[in-house]
Amino acid sequence: MNTFYRNVLGGRQGAAGIAVLAALILVVFPLVLDVFRLNLVGKYLTYAFVAVGLVMCWGYGGILSLGQGIFFGLGGYCMAMFLKLEASTPEATKIQSTPGIPDFMDWNQITALPWFWEPFKSFAFTLLAILLIPVLLALVIGVAMFKRRVGEVYFAIVTQAIALILSVLIIGQQGYTGGVNGITDLKTLLGWDIRSDSARTLLYFLNGGLLIGCILFARFLLSSKLGKLLMAMRDKEERVRFSGYDVANFKTFTFCIAALFSAIGGAMFTLQVGFMSPSFVGIVPSIEMVIFAAVGGRMSLLGAVYGTLVVNYAKSYFSESFPQLWLFLMGGLFIAVVMLFPNGLAGFYDKYIKPGMRRRRKPAARADDAPTTTRAAPEDSSLPGETA
Repeated sequence: MNTFYRNVLGGRQGAAGIAVLAALILVVFPLVLDVFRLNLVGKYLTYAFVAVGLVMCWGYGGILSLGQGIFFGLGGYCMAMFLKLEASTPEATKIQSTPGIPDFMDWNQITALPWFWEPFKSFAFTLLAILLIPVLLALVIGVAMFKRRVGEVYFAIVTQAIALILSVLIIGQQGYTGGVNGITDLKTLLGWDIRSDSARTLLYFLNGGLLIGCILFARFLLSSKLGKLLMAMRDKEERVRFSGYDVANFKTFTFCIAALFSAIGGAMFTLQVGFMSPSFVGIVPSIEMVIFAAVGGRMSLLGAVYGTLVVNYAKSYFSESFPQLWLFLMGGLFIAVVMLFPNGLAGFYDKYIKPGMRRRRKPAARADDAPTTTRAAPEDSSLPGETA
């Protein structure tokens, strides 16, 4: 139990940070927001899965991936394929030329369900595909790149290129993927109407619970030997390699975990929003996801969530209130954060807020206190950057 408290919760401060975030997501937002705004926050939280993964592979491992939209999109498309097949029963599509297939396939003169769509009739297979397909792709990319010691800049460029290729492929194969419109008109999950207010609220809580679970799992990994090795590889990769560790294997593993988190977020996005399109796969969304982690603090798992919420709230507010200027305002926000808070919101908290809180909590020393020889127990500490 003590190991769980220190390694997973991160000690007293880490547990407090998790408790505050959980209360904000699972209690405060549902109480103060209507269903529409709550669903909007749920969509933001799906992006936070990607940001948490980026903290692991970029903040701790020094692996900057500009293609996390690949894995977000794969997870989302896997879930969308199952939901679309469930909505495309022969009875529901009897007006089509070929009943029993998705509508966009019928529009493109496809007369039979493609072979790679068939397994997605099974919900169990879909769940496995959400978890395994992105991880296997990340494994192939990681082995191909890290075993050849491809530099960080080149790795970022390659992942960006893969994101572009995948988005172009999805758009080009309109008859099989829905093209630029994506997979839309998703209605039910195992007969449960996911468009109702009650369903969206329940999915929001499921989304928040999974996000907290991913953060705890990431903390467990980073508090282990893996976390120390990742930071050592980020700072002195050659020294770690000369110490006998296979740097490529550790990097690949971390990249796969980040892909797994992104895929879970993509699947939850499809359930929360009700569609999936290539606009969430390409270069632009992948770079935006990096910005979420940077604004929150790339060394803080909790900061990544707050950064995602702040950036997306600002994006929604500016686009609603200043439709002609919101792009400029968003650009100014990013520049201001980078210039004023280079370590993100987590760095701002550590530098300005946390010291003041400690001073207020520290009891005033009494002049007549007698010296004691009892040694005080060390204060529990969280992971580096994990106080935001």
